[in-house]
Amino acid sequence: MPFNHNHRYHPLLLSLVPPEAKRALDVGCGQGRFARRLAARGLDVDAVDVSEEMVRIAAALGSPGPGRVNARKGDIANDDLEQDAYGFISCIASLHHMPFDTVTKLRDALQPGGVLAVLGLARPSTPADYAVELAFAPVNVAARLVVAVGEWLNGGPDPTPNAPVEMTFPTMNQLRHQARQRLPGSTIRRLPFWRHLLTYRKPLA
Repeated sequence: MPFNHNHRYHPLLLSLVPPEAKRALDVGCGQGRFARRLAARGLDVDAVDVSEEMVRIAAALGSPGPGRVNARKGDIANDDLEQDAYGFISCIASLHHMPFDTVTKLRDALQPGGVLAVLGLARPSTPADYAVELAFAPVNVAARLVVAVGEWLNGGPDPTPNAPVEMTFPTMNQLRHQARQRLPGSTIRRLPFWRHLLTYRKPLA
């Protein structure tokens, strides 16, 4: 599978999975790489993507066990979700493909104590945001160089198709405002590789 910057954060996302979680939802699963890592941790994973080709690739990879991956085509923004069904929900570079209000549906689909983890992209808004982007710039350039060299040594880019890309992102201020409204108590942190992490834990009561 081709490398992308999102893969760098799989260990961080896995660290957010509650120990008691048994079932997970991976929104915009792409080729299913992260869904398989969740299944390897013992979770049964509903891996959902609007791209039929991505779902086909994810399904063909199967489940590594002990958990199970159920890859299916679906549009989370419009599909019904079971209430209180999941101990963990992940959105990896997928939330900006849909209305932000979709997070309320994901919030309601969490079990009490469950965690929603959104690895996303957003444009900087404040001087602090721009300072973070500037500080991370050498890391981003170095990572691009390492990937390019790796592809060259291996005969070129991996021909496996990537998931569709949407290049229209909200600003960090828009994201912070919407998160305060719809996910009270959530946190947002900036990360290298032009990413942020939004984390929300559903109250137990």
